[in-house]
Amino acid sequence: MSELSGVLAVYKPAGFTSHDVVAKARRILGMKRIGHTGTLDPQVTGVLPLCLGRATRVVEYIQELPKEYVATLRLGMASDTEDLTGTITETVDEVNVTDEEIAAVLNSFQGVISQVPPMYSAVKVDGKRLYELAREGKTVERKSREVEIYEIELLNVTRNGNYPDITFRARCSKGTYIRTLCVDIGRALGVPGVMVKLERTMSAGITAEHCLTLEEIADHKEAGTLDSHLLAADEAIAHLPQHKVMDEKKKAALQGQRLSLRFVAPEVETDGDFRLYDLQGEFLGIYKLDETGAIAPVKVFAQV
Repeated sequence: MSELSGVLAVYKPAGFTSHDVVAKARRILGMKRIGHTGTLDPQVTGVLPLCLGRATRVVEYIQELPKEYVATLRLGMASDTEDLTGTITETVDEVNVTDEEIAAVLNSFQGVISQVPPMYSAVKVDGKRLYELAREGKTVERKSREVEIYEIELLNVTRNGNYPDITFRARCSKGTYIRTLCVDIGRALGVPGVMVKLERTMSAGITAEHCLTLEEIADHKEAGTLDSHLLAADEAIAHLPQHKVMDEKKKAALQGQRLSLRFVAPEVETDGDFRLYDLQGEFLGIYKLDETGAIAPVKVFAQV
């Protein structure tokens, strides 16, 4: 039986790390070659695409794509982890903000913004992960980084007691910390803020509706129907341009030889990576223009 290959969309439950999901999938599927496409904190639920078999070679391309989240932020309190898993470090007696003020502040975060990674994150400083330093009671200076919020939308404001909960949707670039975004929104409203809930609703164009639970994956594996739920590696990177190579140069392309542009259609007009197919539509691999202006392989998928 050939090894499974493709992208499997998993709905990550609360209480699991991304590595836990990979380990569980390895046991269910009886295969080692599985990689995930973006870490989710243990308490966060939602879309976690797994790359199986040869599809692990497109992990880096999927990771670069936008993600979408639905988050709930509580105004009036703060924690050392920026979410409710940590110790509450600040509270205020009351919060007086209108829905209009909240919507206006949310809208102000659309576009390119600067974020300082939280201490409880996997970013490395001098070879050590920030969360390891944080657990030792240390706080170190972190460099800010630019991320982009493509869309942000207020979904709901719940006012129970002194601390209103704001639920919003955000579509953003790789590397965006939603916990930090929640804190920064609170700061912009003049009060402390903490993230109380987070769901990733989309990653790389894959939505929660496409996902299977770990239990469903086990059922499909048992029934022999899991193949029908896999997204082909080339479909998962459909954002890359698509080109075709002439039949007489297919073998050369698969052998890693450089090819003249005249054997590829349509004309390659980008310096970036692209998907290459034969004239019958078989996916050959990921290629690019090299410094000589010829076609060169980045990752070859098909067999010679």
